[in-house]
Amino acid sequence: MISRPRMWLSVMGTALALALVLTMVLILGDDESSPPGSPPPEPALDSLVTKFTSGLSADQEYRSPKTDERRTTASGFAALVDRRGTADFEKLGFSVRNGVDPATGRPYTIATNEPGTERAWGMYVIDRSAPPSLVVEVPHPSFDLRTELFGVDLFHRVPGAVLLIAGAHRKADDGKADVAHEEDSVFHVVATTLAARGLTQVQLHGFHDQNQAGTDIVLSSGATPAGDAARRAADRLTAAGFAVCRGWEDRCKGLEGTTNVQGKAAAADSTVFLHVEMSRTVRESPERRADVVRALAEADLSRP
Repeated sequence: MISRPRMWLSVMGTALALALVLTMVLILGDDESSPPGSPPPEPALDSLVTKFTSGLSADQEYRSPKTDERRTTASGFAALVDRRGTADFEKLGFSVRNGVDPATGRPYTIATNEPGTERAWGMYVIDRSAPPSLVVEVPHPSFDLRTELFGVDLFHRVPGAVLLIAGAHRKADDGKADVAHEEDSVFHVVATTLAARGLTQVQLHGFHDQNQAGTDIVLSSGATPAGDAARRAADRLTAAGFAVCRGWEDRCKGLEGTTNVQGKAAAADSTVFLHVEMSRTVRESPERRADVVRALAEADLSRP
């Protein structure tokens, strides 16, 4: 039979042991890897983009930039790309910061327009792990559903990529926010600034299944001649099991992007422009999205 003093000592010993374990857990949980006051983990880029595009709507505020603002865009974005400063781009209402992409571990610079204002001029992300290589464009976020996710995924696959996402719904301001058909936009100035450096542009769009029945993807070079990059992309997509309408060979019911202003500018500068239209079914499938992105990445579009 255990005496009461010994039982009391046993209970106290157990309590002290538990307290010691709890103290060690707290100490180990507050080690040097997570010092007090440390910044929170970097949010995933797809989360940032989804949050940015979720607030876009046809009745949001938007105005086209004025002539002097477009000039500032050209000089300011060039300075941003070349690491010569952020001041000019910030004059346009952009917030600019550096970060590290959790998905790839690669450093990037991100510029985002003022939320909730008429200067809804876009989000621009520059991968800093390599020299600028490929311009990935999403001109109709929130309207061409899921295209922004394709853009992020392709950005992840290509070191040195620059991601351009329009800052307004294409129907805003009576359609003046449709940057794929408006030269007077920050998006267009940024795109042409990069194209003038010889970079390939790949622009992502979506169409309703019934608009081109039996076709998964319409691939075209817009107003530019179809070159090797476009043909490689078509071959890769076909090999991945997609039904592809090649705009340089077939009639694709007006989905060839021949009136696209970034494509017209690329034709004038003799640079490569690829217009990618994807069916709703393709855009709704994460598996098919991965297949599209893989095919485009393997086509090595930064090589003419």
